[in-house]
Amino acid sequence: MSNEFRLAEGGRIDRDRPLSFRFDGREYVGYEGDTLASALLANGVHQVGTSIKHGRPRGIMAAGVEEPNALVQIEKPFPEPMLTATTVPLRDGLEATGLPGQGRLAEEADPARYDTMHAHCDVLVVGAGPAGLSAALSAARSGARVIVADADAEFGGSLLGIGERLDDAPATEWVRRAVAELATYPEVRQLPSTTVFGHYDDNYLVAVENRGEDAPSRQRIWRVRAREVVLATGSHERPLVFAGNDRPGTMLAGSARTYLHRYGVVPGRRAVVFTANDSAYAAAVDLHDAGVAIAAIIDVRDVVSTRWASHCIERGIPIHPEAAVVSTSGTGRISHVHVARWETPGDRMTNVRQVIDCDVLLVSGGWNPAVHLHSQSRGTLRFAEQIGAFVPDRSARSVRSAGAAAGVFATADCLRTGAEAGRDAAVAAGFDAEAGPVPRAANPPVLAGRNVWLVPSPADSAGHTQYVDLARDATVADIRRAVGAGLHSVEHVKRYTTIGTAHDQGKTSGILSTGIITEALGRDIADVGTTTFRAPYAPVTFAALAGRDRGDLYDPVRVTAMHDWHVEQGAPFENVGQWKRPWYYPRPGEDMETAVLRECQAVREGVGIQDVSTLGKIDVQGPDAAEFLDLVYTNKMSTLKVGRIRYGLMCHADGMVFDDGTVMRTGENRYLISTTSGGAAGVLQWLEDWLQTEWPHLRVHLTSVTEQWATIALVGPRSREVLARVASEMDLDNDDFPFMAWQDGSVAGQRARVCRISFSGELAFEINVPWWHGREVWDALIDAGAPFGITPYGTETMHVLRAEKGFPIVGQDTDGTVTPHDLGMSWAVSKKKDDFLGMRSFSRADTSRTDRKHLVGLLPADEDLVLEEGAQLVEHSELPQPPVPMLGHVTSSYRSAVLRRGFALALVKGGRDRIGETIYSTAGDGLAAVTITEPVFYDKEGARRDG
Repeated sequence: MSNEFRLAEGGRIDRDRPLSFRFDGREYVGYEGDTLASALLANGVHQVGTSIKHGRPRGIMAAGVEEPNALVQIEKPFPEPMLTATTVPLRDGLEATGLPGQGRLAEEADPARYDTMHAHCDVLVVGAGPAGLSAALSAARSGARVIVADADAEFGGSLLGIGERLDDAPATEWVRRAVAELATYPEVRQLPSTTVFGHYDDNYLVAVENRGEDAPSRQRIWRVRAREVVLATGSHERPLVFAGNDRPGTMLAGSARTYLHRYGVVPGRRAVVFTANDSAYAAAVDLHDAGVAIAAIIDVRDVVSTRWASHCIERGIPIHPEAAVVSTSGTGRISHVHVARWETPGDRMTNVRQVIDCDVLLVSGGWNPAVHLHSQSRGTLRFAEQIGAFVPDRSARSVRSAGAAAGVFATADCLRTGAEAGRDAAVAAGFDAEAGPVPRAANPPVLAGRNVWLVPSPADSAGHTQYVDLARDATVADIRRAVGAGLHSVEHVKRYTTIGTAHDQGKTSGILSTGIITEALGRDIADVGTTTFRAPYAPVTFAALAGRDRGDLYDPVRVTAMHDWHVEQGAPFENVGQWKRPWYYPRPGEDMETAVLRECQAVREGVGIQDVSTLGKIDVQGPDAAEFLDLVYTNKMSTLKVGRIRYGLMCHADGMVFDDGTVMRTGENRYLISTTSGGAAGVLQWLEDWLQTEWPHLRVHLTSVTEQWATIALVGPRSREVLARVASEMDLDNDDFPFMAWQDGSVAGQRARVCRISFSGELAFEINVPWWHGREVWDALIDAGAPFGITPYGTETMHVLRAEKGFPIVGQDTDGTVTPHDLGMSWAVSKKKDDFLGMRSFSRADTSRTDRKHLVGLLPADEDLVLEEGAQLVEHSELPQPPVPMLGHVTSSYRSAVLRRGFALALVKGGRDRIGETIYSTAGDGLAAVTITEPVFYDKEGARRDG
């Protein structure tokens, strides 16, 4: 029967608004205001999935963000994995499935919008329970700018789920009045459904607001800068560890009480309560009064609260003091608990004394203050023995905790400490404030709980079925194994066992693992401490963090002035950094290899044209520009004459090649440097870092001018003839315009700067014009080259041409472990400079090893073979037993039109000393013989450079 575990009345759901949903393929009905978890429980569904490692059935355990088990995959309205059923608001048409610990990403693009808001306030109150609302009221009444945020869709916190009374009226009435009063203050912003998940330096906090599927934006990230912060984040109930404690139907007692009062749902028909403190008695009494049979209360303490004992006697609820649940049984869901007497002297269990049948087991080991944000703000913790938990000790400036987050759990104390914290925060922010009056709340005596980390089990002494972290399937046995391996730090044990690394970040397992480690080591729990609390406090979707910075808004597509022309020619594009660069230009019927061979042949024999506007360009100006460039390049730039160009290498401080390009001296104190297309932003940042932090005395200014220039490479033995047709006033012969020189002039009627630079080894010119004239000049060059068969070529052809000449590409033929010497470019490392970045690293023993990898050429014995880039290189044709020693790997590999065969560049150990030797490359399922050669395959003398 639908909703058979839903009470006929009660709860805060809207019974006039039923909602249909599907779970694991079955139809169910819930109500507006339900979570997926409460709706499932109302329909008698406890098991929602299986555990990630052991494949054991797992059920709903909690009622909030601390839920370790109930992970679901949402299928509709939009596929979303790894959500906890306890935090998914029910909506009509929702479809979900249980998980075996792993989810599935959507295959289609998310149609929802996400955005970001920035806010400032005098006082930020995190949490809107009794402490948070009291704090917000005290601060708001002073006139301070207040933001109060709570993860729940409705303010009130624990007051919504415990049925308590304030001022002799339902506590929800006071909540309603408090929320209404806050709404009257123009300087107060209320943010329900908003989880503050990160607390950073200077009271910078980040939160995520869940706005619903029908809102203009589904989620919103709030970035808040607060002068003062009140943390009223509440607490999490901790479970007890015993054999079979993961069986579906095992639930936190406080969560069962929340489901009762908040959603009008009972978790079962017959319950056993297992506790180490007073709070579970309230759940037992409330559930009994709602019609649930309480079979027994099992209390590990030898003395039971007189107050709660009398309530139980009135209701006929049996209490078993100084006893414990040592194991459970049941198929798919709990059906019996096994109870034994706990003999306090020696802390040992007797044999099972009683087996009690039930369909739900409610457990409570105590309550842990939610100190996560306090710790993120660099506050310290201390262990409070009386509650068995870590509580805030010293706080960072401008941060204070109140209520259960500070370790006080009585409602009256939460209200009082909240009001005082709100007052103190407002005063610290410069306002006249008082702790406002708080409603009267019952304040009954509370008997001290017993700190129990582990219930010994006669049937499982090793602890293989005693689960500490249900989300990670981590057991007591795992902790003991870690300690036995010599890991005594709680951080080390965490990483060995993975406890606390799942979606819940150890909210129910953290203190338990510390306690069990403590017992295993025989140490004091305060000395063992806790693991580090890090953001995010609760899982946050990448989509929310990205906000509107998605696709082109996050990673803008950058195109050149000639992009439309390339599109018209049908060129596929290659992503280089953010740039779209033409890859090759296929003619009808051509595949990529055929097109590239044709383009290569055209450049070598006639004339080719390429759009190279994407090359990074940085303008360097200032009286100390020459000195600065001498420091950042391996070769000397200060001797470069105006009107000339020099190739240069940049290295990191470790001596490894970082980028390369050319340096053009355009004036006495002015240079224009070029970088790789993908490296421009990184190079500029690198130069600015050194200029601003290490050499601030240098008078130098850097400006990126990449986008200001359209650059066209005109390449091939007939390139001079083509350029002469549109630049008739320029002297283009070798004597007047030598290699690595530049001239200003007119090209196609537009002012231009023309450089003699070649990345192919052929006669070549690079024509730079203002960006807005790029297409015009490109079209003019295409027209002028038509009689010569001018051929556009893309990045793939450029790669082939430069590889034939042995020119390395930084990032492809280097990998961050390669020096200029490894590349055979010692000529580019000056011996006349006192210092430059990376210079001292060249004297390290490591950089002068004879077995360093060198850039060399490879020629496969099979001339038709083109090796795979990244292929590993080995010494012999017969592989030894693993591990196989590797000589290096292929960095670039192509088929060459001019060589009429496959060839490659590679990094090989001691490669320059092995030229002429045969080694072997992985190829398909076997090995192929290759000969090591010099890296220059074509025109070794450089005779073609001048035409």
